[in-house]
Amino acid sequence: MNKLIGVVLIFLFIGFCFIPIFTAFTFTETKTEHETIHYITKDKQDIFQITFTHTIHLTDVIESYRVIESNNIQLVSMEYSNVAIGMPGYAEEGQTLSYENGVYTLKYDKAVLNDFILHIGDVDNKLDFFYNKKSFDLKEELDRGKSYEFEVKKISLFEKVKGVQLNER
Repeated sequence: MNKLIGVVLIFLFIGFCFIPIFTAFTFTETKTEHETIHYITKDKQDIFQITFTHTIHLTDVIESYRVIESNNIQLVSMEYSNVAIGMPGYAEEGQTLSYENGVYTLKYDKAVLNDFILHIGDVDNKLDFFYNKKSFDLKEELDRGKSYEFEVKKISLFEKVKGVQLNER
């Protein structure tokens, strides 16, 4: 009887290892045969930002996001100081553009994504992920010149152990 209980407990533990129960921000390299998940464990905070230095203007762009139901990603706003090449100078339908103290703020009403592709350029410009008062240098943590699918999803204990947890600065 004790052996049967032991076997059942082992199967339950193994099963538990493969059930996705941890919510995480994940970066999965695309175009590779051996996918590795790089992740940041998500807690109750739903707001995060990605800040990068625009390669032509050499000024910072701050993109703000919110995690909404079903772990979808809502683009909330984008702040930047120069318009023209690659940066919008006007608002489209469902957007509002304002200019104050030298900063353009483009706000989105309902821009919702399941995921998006993030390319890690091989240039020495800033690319940071901010979450819960912590900063993660994506140029240091991920491979330059490669693209990653970014999504918010549940991962299992096995995926956490097999993956790479990003380190805050």
